[in-house]
Formats: sequence, C-alpha cells, structure tokens
Amino acid sequence: MPREDTGVERGDGRFPRGLVLRLFAYVVAGHVFAFFLYLLFSLGAE
Repeated sequence: MPREDTGVERGDGRFPRGLVLRLFAYVVAGHVFAFFLYLLFSLGAE
C-alpha cells in the first residue's frame, strides 16, 4: 500500500517536493525583486 505524501519529512533524507518547489519559487522571486531594486536605483542615480 503506497503512503500518501502529506508534506512531512520522509525517512530517506530528502525534502518534501512542496518545500523544494516553494523554496525555488522564493529564491527566484527574491532575485527578481533584487534586480528590480537594482534597476530602480541605477536608473535613479543618473
């Protein structure tokens, strides 16, 4: 009987799939936001 993926940590040392996707989305969003701030300040400095 296969067990359901409830988001809890599995015993084989891997992270749950939802956590990895969320972490990846936060990293991408953080870099996009940082690029926006960099662009804002670099354009404002001219």
